[in-house]
Amino acid sequence: MVRLPLSPDEVRRGQRLGTLLREARGDRSMLDVALAAGVSPETLRKIETGRIATPAFPTIAALAEVLGMSLDRLWEGVRDAEPDLSAAGRPTDAPATDVRAAS
Repeated sequence: MVRLPLSPDEVRRGQRLGTLLREARGDRSMLDVALAAGVSPETLRKIETGRIATPAFPTIAALAEVLGMSLDRLWEGVRDAEPDLSAAGRPTDAPATDVRAAS
């Protein structure tokens, strides 16, 4: 199976997810957290550094549980890093374009 490249937004969400998990881990060792969550330390390292930008849901759920985070709180933190979209579906700082003028 061929996997499509990640969009820049997906990469940013993955980096934000990794940052949130690393911050939640605090002084706990990566090895302890990974083993408690049932993932390899290498997988946790890749998630925390953003190299795995779209980890499997069960992996994130297990890490959140071990770190005492709710999935709602984790998603809020990841979602808050996304650009603010207007009703038109474009970033609010993006210039508006008139499609009719380009036709």
